[in-house]
Amino acid sequence: MKRTIKKAVVLGSGIMGSRIACHFANIGLEVLLLDIAPKELSDAEKAKGLTLDSPHVKNRIVNSSLQTAIGSKPSPLYHQEKASLITTGNFDDDLSKIKDYDWVLEAVVENLEIKKSLFEKVEQYRKPGTLISSNTSGIPIGFMLEGRSEDFQKHFCGTHFFNPPRYLKLLEIIPTRKTDPEIVDFFLHYGDLFLGKETVLCKDTPAFIANRIGIYAIMSGMHTIQKMGLTVNEVDKLSGPVIGRAKSATFRTMDVVGLDTAVKVAAGLYEGLPHDESREMFKLPRIVQELYDRKWWGDKTKQGYYKKVVQNGNKEILELNLETFEYEQKAKVKLDVLDKTKNEEDLKKRLKIVINEEGREGDFYRATFFDLFRYCTVRIPEVADELYRIDQAVAAGFGWELGPFESWDAMGLQACVDQMKKMNLAPAPWVDEMLAAGHQSFYKYQNGKKHYYDIPSKSYKVVPGTEGFIYLDAFKENNVVWSNDGATIYDIGDGVLNVEFHTKMNSIGAEVIEGINTAISMAEKDYRGVVVGNEGQNFSAGANLAMLFMFAVDQEFDEIDMMIRQFQTTMTRARFSSVPVVSATSGLALGGGCELSLHCDAIQAHAETYIGLVEVGVGLIPGGGGTKELTLRASDKYMPNDPELNILQEYFMNIATAKVATSAHEARGMDILTASDRITLNRARLLADAKERVLELADAGYTQPKERTDIKVHGRTSMAMFDAGITGMKYGAYISEHDAKIAKKLAWVMSGGDLSAPTLVSEKYLLDLEREAFLSLCGEQKTLERIQSILFKGKPLRN
Repeated sequence: MKRTIKKAVVLGSGIMGSRIACHFANIGLEVLLLDIAPKELSDAEKAKGLTLDSPHVKNRIVNSSLQTAIGSKPSPLYHQEKASLITTGNFDDDLSKIKDYDWVLEAVVENLEIKKSLFEKVEQYRKPGTLISSNTSGIPIGFMLEGRSEDFQKHFCGTHFFNPPRYLKLLEIIPTRKTDPEIVDFFLHYGDLFLGKETVLCKDTPAFIANRIGIYAIMSGMHTIQKMGLTVNEVDKLSGPVIGRAKSATFRTMDVVGLDTAVKVAAGLYEGLPHDESREMFKLPRIVQELYDRKWWGDKTKQGYYKKVVQNGNKEILELNLETFEYEQKAKVKLDVLDKTKNEEDLKKRLKIVINEEGREGDFYRATFFDLFRYCTVRIPEVADELYRIDQAVAAGFGWELGPFESWDAMGLQACVDQMKKMNLAPAPWVDEMLAAGHQSFYKYQNGKKHYYDIPSKSYKVVPGTEGFIYLDAFKENNVVWSNDGATIYDIGDGVLNVEFHTKMNSIGAEVIEGINTAISMAEKDYRGVVVGNEGQNFSAGANLAMLFMFAVDQEFDEIDMMIRQFQTTMTRARFSSVPVVSATSGLALGGGCELSLHCDAIQAHAETYIGLVEVGVGLIPGGGGTKELTLRASDKYMPNDPELNILQEYFMNIATAKVATSAHEARGMDILTASDRITLNRARLLADAKERVLELADAGYTQPKERTDIKVHGRTSMAMFDAGITGMKYGAYISEHDAKIAKKLAWVMSGGDLSAPTLVSEKYLLDLEREAFLSLCGEQKTLERIQSILFKGKPLRN
């Protein structure tokens, strides 16, 4: 049966319900968001003479919740205009409307009786065949079906999103024994392709997969932290990005999520798992219990493991002493393992370093990782029949780069097992059987596909649902056609090459420039096209500032000129090659990373692409063709009778304010993504989609573009407009003297220089102006100070 979803209802507008509604709107669904009507008037409503029957009053709860969600940061919406797709209402007046919707999702309070009561009302209006699901995080899905019709039961399952739904990739699908398998397959496919989620099939066990394993990891870690006497700051340094976890690490995450929430889940697991051999780990250690009892639950109570205070007029963040439970200034932490890993970009190599570290830091890693590994092995087949489901759920639900079994592979399976046994943390017997059979990893890559170790068959099978994905790891053994220290070129099949950067933050320096040029040259000779992309957190954070800074300090302006020429030439090469070049952006695509994307034939952007030209933050203007390209795009927007200078000013302001799009959809509104560029919702599909775009362009009869010579610039007319605005901003103390100097350089380029009348110019003409302005700013002391602040302090400087 062909099934489509055009309209969805969300029942319950709390933190999860309102944000799920926003994400449904993100993908273009019409959404009806409903909640209860208030039982009492507010003082403001009484003053206006309203009654409980007034429409404004009846929708107060749902409207307030939605506005809170829309106004929150980070935003749950790709673009604010998406909010127009959401209509609000209340259960009393609007529940009957669900008959016109394709999917009804329940997200009310975690109370079984309330949910069952609501489902009874839903059944009165729901059209047979309509999808119905619950976002519960802990109530057994099967308990909700009591008294429901056969059609309801057949189309019902759990669909558990993680908060915030836009950003956390996990969607757990939990069927009951009554759920039609076709419905399960539909949700798994729809969540992946349309919602951009890692959809994981779960059993109806307590807390399903992600919270069962993730909360165990947190609680086990808390017991270890207490036993070892580690400090809050030490733990957050050790358990953050260095091991592929979020910057908020352990304690900051607890503060953001809310300690009471984590405690509630842990308590529920303790009560619901009488036969779990590790049940005692879900009991609260003193460093959790004490805060819970004092109601220091984190951000919602203004204090938790951290506390913001104002001292002598300055804001300061204090950390909790876990021995005395007094707040203290954050002590500077010196951890040897961080020094050893800071220059290693490859997470798998970092994990190998940390697990073999000697001393207290290594002891912490071994205790926490090895206990987690053990726990995961004994949860199969209780929570999942296949190990890859545990990895998918935990990584996507908690924002880990690698799941437990993937991390174990990176550290060395056999070596870890040997150490685990010495620590009395032996894994389940199936791991020994696997090793005895000669299998040395949980995953391996064959024929470009990712395979997992299947325990019942004692063999490797392709991870279901990933058949069409591209994993660069699958090409590292036999398909590397070229590499240097900064880039690798892979043959990813069907005549397409992929250029992967592996510099720090994927910054673009000489090695990356060489890689891009080499890939294009190879493709022009023997292949059909090129994808520029990776599987990392970020596409590229921009050009290599360290090299530029070194040349600028030494006043090696000929070297800088050569460097910028090479950069511009490479960007131009991407534009004017004889084969299609597609940029696959995700995460940060800043400065030079944005310029490269602007010059590719097409951008295939992950929805969570944060892209922009940010060079003014380091005292420069875009020098790799970014200024030229936005001037060109502004020119293309000019229409008869339209105020052209207004359009040019809009593009100017995007550069001058270093505006960064907070999603690919917003980038489209800034004209960084064009109408022909495409957006991928599921990050795991990005490289495959980009490859498909290359082949599509090649199959359509790709023709090498010609240099544009028809770019309209306004010369002195636009310079006068820009000068007036810049002068006003400077006198109003909105910008500094140096900001004004940078802005005037930018205005000079975008105006086409000193021209007495509007003129049509070429791309090369604007590139020469851009390079000249960039070079002149490299000689400014205040620019050097800005670059130095970014490089050595990691903070922007306004001087």
